[in-house]
Amino acid sequence: MAEQDFSQSLTPPVSPSGSDGLGELTRSRPPCFCCSPGPGPGLGPGPGQALSPDGYMGRGTIKRLLLRLDPAPADYEADTVEIFGFPWVTETALVESTQLLFGLLRQKLFRLEALVQAGSHDFGQAGHLHYEAESLRQQCVLFLQYVKVFLHRYLEASSGLDEGPAHPYEEQEARLPSALLEELFGLTLLIGRLKDLPANLQSALTMQTQGKILPPTWHLLHLHLDIHWSVLEILHLLGQKMHGQVVYAHQFVNLTGENLTDCSLFETHLCSLLCDLTGLAMGKYSKVRPTEALASDHYLCTCTKELWILIMHLLEHRSKALHTQSFWSYMNPLLQPLVAGRPPAEQYAGLPSHCKDPLGFTWWLVTHLAELGRYSRNGTLHSERQLEANWSFAEDLLKTTCNPRGSLPEEQVRMHVHCCLSLCLLWEPSTAAVSTLWDYYSRNLSASFTVPWLGVSGLGSVCRTPLALLEQARTCCSPGPLHSPGHTQLYRSATSFQIFLRVLGLCLAQDSGSGAPRRQMKGRIYSKFSAKKMQDLSEGGLGNFLLLFMVVARQVEPEDVAGRACELLGHLPANGPPGHRALIWRGQLALLLLFQERGLDVGAQASWLAASFNATAKEFYNKTTEASRRLALWGPLGSYLEGVAEVFETSASLALSEEKLLNEGFDWLLPACRQSELNSALGFLQIVLSQLRRVHQRFVHSGPAPTRAPTTTTTPAGSTVARERHLAVAAALWTHFFPFLRGLRLSQTPPPQLADAAAGFTLLAFDLPSSAPHDLQPSPVLSIMHCFGWDDMLHPLLVTRYLPHLLQNSELVSALSPVPGSGPAVSGSAQALSVRAWFRCVLQQHLHKNPDGSDSRAGRAVEEQLGELTRLVLRLPDVDALLQRAGLQPPAGRLEPNPALELFIKAVGRVYSGLQVLSERSAMVASALEYMGDIMKHIKPYLVSRSLEGMQLAYWAVGCIVKHWSPLLATSKAQQLLFRIVDNLLLPHSLTPQHDRALRASLPLYLQGLSVASGVSQSQGAYLKKQLCSVLSRYLDHFLPAAPSTAAVANHPVLLGACESSPSPRGAALRRTTLQVLCDGFLQFKGHAPPPRLTSVLAFLLELLRRNGDTDPLLLTVPLPSLLRCVMLVNEPQVRKSSTEALQLVVERCAAAASPEPCSQVVSVLRSFVEENEGVYDRLVYSALETVAILDVRVVSELVPQPVPQSEEHRTQEGPGEECSPQSFCNLIKPLHIVNAPSRSPSDVLHYFCPRVADNVAFFNRRRR
Repeated sequence: MAEQDFSQSLTPPVSPSGSDGLGELTRSRPPCFCCSPGPGPGLGPGPGQALSPDGYMGRGTIKRLLLRLDPAPADYEADTVEIFGFPWVTETALVESTQLLFGLLRQKLFRLEALVQAGSHDFGQAGHLHYEAESLRQQCVLFLQYVKVFLHRYLEASSGLDEGPAHPYEEQEARLPSALLEELFGLTLLIGRLKDLPANLQSALTMQTQGKILPPTWHLLHLHLDIHWSVLEILHLLGQKMHGQVVYAHQFVNLTGENLTDCSLFETHLCSLLCDLTGLAMGKYSKVRPTEALASDHYLCTCTKELWILIMHLLEHRSKALHTQSFWSYMNPLLQPLVAGRPPAEQYAGLPSHCKDPLGFTWWLVTHLAELGRYSRNGTLHSERQLEANWSFAEDLLKTTCNPRGSLPEEQVRMHVHCCLSLCLLWEPSTAAVSTLWDYYSRNLSASFTVPWLGVSGLGSVCRTPLALLEQARTCCSPGPLHSPGHTQLYRSATSFQIFLRVLGLCLAQDSGSGAPRRQMKGRIYSKFSAKKMQDLSEGGLGNFLLLFMVVARQVEPEDVAGRACELLGHLPANGPPGHRALIWRGQLALLLLFQERGLDVGAQASWLAASFNATAKEFYNKTTEASRRLALWGPLGSYLEGVAEVFETSASLALSEEKLLNEGFDWLLPACRQSELNSALGFLQIVLSQLRRVHQRFVHSGPAPTRAPTTTTTPAGSTVARERHLAVAAALWTHFFPFLRGLRLSQTPPPQLADAAAGFTLLAFDLPSSAPHDLQPSPVLSIMHCFGWDDMLHPLLVTRYLPHLLQNSELVSALSPVPGSGPAVSGSAQALSVRAWFRCVLQQHLHKNPDGSDSRAGRAVEEQLGELTRLVLRLPDVDALLQRAGLQPPAGRLEPNPALELFIKAVGRVYSGLQVLSERSAMVASALEYMGDIMKHIKPYLVSRSLEGMQLAYWAVGCIVKHWSPLLATSKAQQLLFRIVDNLLLPHSLTPQHDRALRASLPLYLQGLSVASGVSQSQGAYLKKQLCSVLSRYLDHFLPAAPSTAAVANHPVLLGACESSPSPRGAALRRTTLQVLCDGFLQFKGHAPPPRLTSVLAFLLELLRRNGDTDPLLLTVPLPSLLRCVMLVNEPQVRKSSTEALQLVVERCAAAASPEPCSQVVSVLRSFVEENEGVYDRLVYSALETVAILDVRVVSELVPQPVPQSEEHRTQEGPGEECSPQSFCNLIKPLHIVNAPSRSPSDVLHYFCPRVADNVAFFNRRRR
């Protein structure tokens, strides 16, 4: 609206006579070049974007022009039209006022130029200048649009046959074409050429306009473009309306004497415009890097892009309709002198002579112009080309590029071939162009094709594996779309030779019906190779040769190409460099992959490869081969392993003779491998095994995979052939790999892949049992599991990695069942043997520590693998059933091996204890011994090496067995093992610090178990009891401190083993035995001399009594004699205190147990005590009795009636001269002031028997409180 208001304010004012034309003020804006961003009116996208919807293409101008339709059917319908601010009669204005209108046009141009020259940097003026410049440009474009509409609607060619007088208007109308031609010529002279524009105007082509306000320079430059195109459009319209009559500029001819016609002006203006556009592209090319050539357009803005497209369509139409020159016929003469270094033709004068790379620029420009040829008349991009191909000129360019005398560097050749590939994608590939390129590359096949300044990226992609080579060939045969990143970045990612192969692939992919061009091209390729040519190839040249033949094989008959390749490769010397051999094998294996892809048998190719591989493997094995040579030979051998693995991995059926790749060469290779090489070989073996099993299982469950191979159909015959092929592959694996694995199984440093491969063979034997060798029959799975999982000589690292592979296979686990009479190789239950292997691995998990005790790599691996094996063992059906019968379940989370082992041992012991039937108990004993194996053999390495962690684990594990399996170990089948445990672990000849630490933690387990075993054993109970006493005596002495120590006594392992939170018969039996050993061995007085370490012994005894709430008098009175003797004979305060406290515990608990009667066991002990000591320690005996009386007067009162008879009996036992009269007893009891004791009540007896009782009672009462 602002622009419309602004237009109505122009002077001179509208005439009243033009009121009928006011409606024209609201007509649509005419099309014009526009490349600025933003959604505003008349503004389009910036450079590099799509064409503007307000441009000539977007508004359908070129389409209407070529279809001879009205340029603006909805405009100029009124009687008058406003042009340059004045109303004009629509149908006559151009005839009557030709010079005036073009004069006004020139005035507007001058005014716009004045605005440019007076351009201000004042932002306040920018808006005003923009709107004024835009208005001037719109008026000019509107006038040019009116001229086109007028010519289409009102101009008619005069016949020249009427001889009568003509109307003056008719005379003017007849002169209009000539006058219009002269005005157009003058207009072209006025605006000049694009190349001659000032620099400030040309810079507007690259102006980064971010808003709606544009400077006058932008409007003036784009008006120049509008005029240049409009001149061509008007001249073309004029020629159409004149029906082929030549229009002469009569006034110009009369004044200058030179001819000026519509055709000559069109040609001159067109050539100048093409020359100027080429010059602009040349200026941009000078700033383009080769890596960005195809990603950088040749136009500076979308307006020049649109102008190129308009010219293309106009010239192509004129070429077809008027039989004039095509677009390429104009461009080729323009570019040919530039490439040849000659001056341009006269019509192309003004083309810049300076160009940094004329040949490269020409390739670049032709390629981008060919891309523009895909735009339709509507301005949309089509996949089909709209412009004819220009292969003749491109082939001449290729000849210049490939000219041996030119010797262009790779950086230029790469860009030229890249452009050629783009042209092949835009046009149909040219056989002549491919032939020219092949002639060049056949001469330079061994060249490096590197661009130094690109670094590593300039080397192109290097194929390290056959699959990579096949993928590269596939990429060459199916290049990416034109503007995809894969195509635009080819300069960085591929060499010129690899780009040529894409061109070749496109050429060979053409379907010509007869196939003659493909056969001719294949023949040209074959003809360039001879024996000498092959021998002269470098390593890079050989790689290029293989990639070339891969591309050809993908596009034509692969059998023929593969045969020819083998024939040519046969010319290479057998003792060539190992690198050449690796390349050859890689190429051959890539061909095998292609054969598989096509469903073709690979037998012939595999046999050729096998022979070469065998020879190389023998040389690798030969002891006389130097180390450097052997190291070099591993390169091709490793490549062979990788390639064959890829062949097996990509095969859908393994029914194409792949087994020939697994040949006797592996018999030589495997024994000669070092550790790292062996890892690679075993990894390869694992891949082949897993793929064979996968294919076979798919074949069994769902039939053979669909393939084009004639031998793997769904018919019964095809199924039979496929199964035979699978058996053949399996036979090759058993023959050439399994013997080596079996010989490696006892290694002390087994590689991890050994377990994986052995598991693969086990599963293969499970799937295809008939394929296994005869020495593994009739149960190949169990035989292999014995070799690699159950043998006690195997390294835990191997077992813990091997068994999880199998135990996680549910089908295999369900098949593992007891195998009675399975022969000497395998006996017993397979699940039990697996548990036994796990049992051993848990025990030996610390064998692989470093000498300093730190974790080694093998130790960490065993620890990690053992966790997984533990999880799977606990899920075994037999183990799970055992745990359920025992009422034990592993926790939901991960269970570590040691707790899992304890859980399992508990479960076995609990289940055995619950069995009542003798046969079941006997079977359980056999199963338990099978689970455990030769446990002493398993832990012997720890006892020899004296590893602290190992000994602690060994003692703990065996202690758990002794404790929880004690009834089981007491049986006749297992008691010999128990004897060995006692002799070797508990009663060794000497104890080291490691023994000391291990026993301190585990001895309670042994004591508790041995105590139970000695009680339940029917045949060896006495011996076991004796052994238990020996163990107790040894370790009571060993761990008892010389000086009193509360901590040492409290943590004494014997004490910990004898203590219970709640008393039980089993614990009481152990405590009774412990007390007996303690009294017999550590509380025996020698005369008056107390035993050594009496304080510590009494502290131990007191702690034992305190921690256990025993109430059985038979148990409690075991230490009572020793305690009474200590009270009687030892006055040392600490001893007296400990003995008195222990005596108190014993007497009080016995009194409580026998209440209300006196405890007969205590009375018996006291009576024996008096009998033994009365004649020797008179006062001391009664002092001890006085202490007991304080605790329980009843037991002492039971003794009171006995002194006289006892004295008489004592007297009768005395010899002559030692008579003791009744008076002597009175003398004995006189200090105690007993009077008529037998006649007293118990309280009276206590009162007279112990006159000091008050003080002692107070002492004990204080202790009770």
